Amino acid sequence: MSEEKNNTVVVGALMLIAGGILGAGAALLFAPQSGKKTRRDVKKYVNRARSEAEEMVEDFSDKVTDVVENLNDKTQDILARGKEISQDVKKDLLKAFEEGKGRLEKEKSRLAKMLG
Repeated sequence: MSEEKNNTVVVGALMLIAGGILGAGAALLFAPQSGKKTRRDVKKYVNRARSEAEEMVEDFSDKVTDVVENLNDKTQDILARGKEISQDVKKDLLKAFEEGKGRLEKEKSRLAKMLG
């Protein structure tokens, strides 16, 4: 039984190989163009695909560069605006402290006059 099973496997493998050879031969016989032309067409296709891939990478790279530059510009604008705001806040705080100091001086003088 084991020998019969091995024979079946060998026959199946031989039939598979023979079918592959016959299929390849039939494909060559019925091919619509010569092998030389097919190789040329494949080479053209590969070159075109490579060119398109390079263009896609270049376009993607350009877009990423644009985004980074745009982000850098916006970041610089935000930083500049932040500096302006902090200067304005600083000025307002100093003004408020000066006004508070002036009011305290007035109150001090008023209290000093009241007390004598």
